[in-house]
Amino acid sequence: MKNLKIVSLLVLFTIQLFSDSIPYSLEERLQTIPLPPSSYSIQVQSLRNQEVVASWRAHQVRTPASVIKLLTTYSSLLSLGYDYRWETKFYYTGRLKGGVLRGNLIIEASGDPTLKSSDLDGIVAQLKRAGIKRVLGKIVIDRSIFKVPNKNSSGFDKNVYSAYNAMPDAMMFNERMSQVSINCRRKGRRARVEKNIPDLSYKVVNKIRLVNGSCRGKRAWPKMTIRNSTMTFTGKISRRCGKRNYCKVITKPYLSFYYALKDKMKKSGISHRVKLKLQKKPKGAKYLFSHFSDRLEDILSVVAKESNNLYARHLMLTLGAKIYGKPATIYKGREAIEKILRPYYILENGKNFIDNGCGLSRVSKVTAKSLTNLLDHAGKHYGQRWMNTLSIAGVDGTIKGRFQNSIVFNRAWMKTGTIKSVANIAGYVQGASGEMYIVVVLVNDPLSAKYGKKLANSIIEWVAESQ
Repeated sequence: MKNLKIVSLLVLFTIQLFSDSIPYSLEERLQTIPLPPSSYSIQVQSLRNQEVVASWRAHQVRTPASVIKLLTTYSSLLSLGYDYRWETKFYYTGRLKGGVLRGNLIIEASGDPTLKSSDLDGIVAQLKRAGIKRVLGKIVIDRSIFKVPNKNSSGFDKNVYSAYNAMPDAMMFNERMSQVSINCRRKGRRARVEKNIPDLSYKVVNKIRLVNGSCRGKRAWPKMTIRNSTMTFTGKISRRCGKRNYCKVITKPYLSFYYALKDKMKKSGISHRVKLKLQKKPKGAKYLFSHFSDRLEDILSVVAKESNNLYARHLMLTLGAKIYGKPATIYKGREAIEKILRPYYILENGKNFIDNGCGLSRVSKVTAKSLTNLLDHAGKHYGQRWMNTLSIAGVDGTIKGRFQNSIVFNRAWMKTGTIKSVANIAGYVQGASGEMYIVVVLVNDPLSAKYGKKLANSIIEWVAESQ
């Protein structure tokens, strides 16, 4: 009987604490959602005057998943500015005379995560403008700005070859993705399987059978397995199917870049017998030209709206190199973000761990209050321009389909974060009065996949309707 009274008092205390922290009109909504109050944190406050509208366990440490990207992107904006661009520099050694380069072509990688196949036309055009018609030396790639594990995938989960698991590299290319296409509409018994670039660093084995019938079920997508840098395709595919593309993390990006550049040079009339060499740029190398990435403002939008893990990793490493010097390491990147944010008192002391900067982690930690501090500072100093880098409710990014038929449509700017047992969201919501509110909801619970989004949506819609 005594134990029962103690339990009853604890329950009453918890209810009272909940009621004191959450307005009754919101509490009514949340009580219908079967998540224990101890499993989530809430912070809702006015952007105009920091008045707290709702708060629950805002100082409790939670697993952030991809909402940690807010720390990475905002510290990048503070340190680098909207107009920052990664610069990949091209040099040469030896003699360049009569169109013949009797020496090496040097590429000094900058950590640009956006470099892709479509950039090669411009790069080769600049080689030709520099007067290069033939290269007798080697292609040398300097990747020394980053010092990171030499592995393709983070191995965070079973989908080791998926894009979100791609690991950073100073000489990034095509986001470390290798694309293989299947052409079904041809004569014979075999479909044609082709690499999008002639990358010899991995193999493709084609065991697909072409069959008649509709392009459905087992006839729509052949099975693909990967082992020891070999993609093997088996099964059957209908002749009625269109082109099928498979994009996987399977090889080193600097190798893909090397083979793609060689191929583009050859097709553009630059003859060569070049081999690859990885080393630092030698002293005395002569500058040719630079290739620049898009502006940071565009990169931030990709990171936040599409939750691009690779870009976030590169941002963190870039900050590490800038603040603490190269080579950048993961540790330097973490320290750099904290150092950049420290003067603004954004992070609660001892309650945050950034890990890899992208949120694909079980050890990264953050509090709702830290995220609220960041969003408050960013909203006041960069306003709508910053908010527009986030996913807009019902319009784009990870919440494009989430608020299509809701009062929140086009009235919330948010960053989501989802991994197993984690469903988080943080950003800005426009209230019914037109005033802007910061909303942070962090749910860490085995049932978060089922109810986490429902909880957050209830809070966001309550702000849009009643504030």
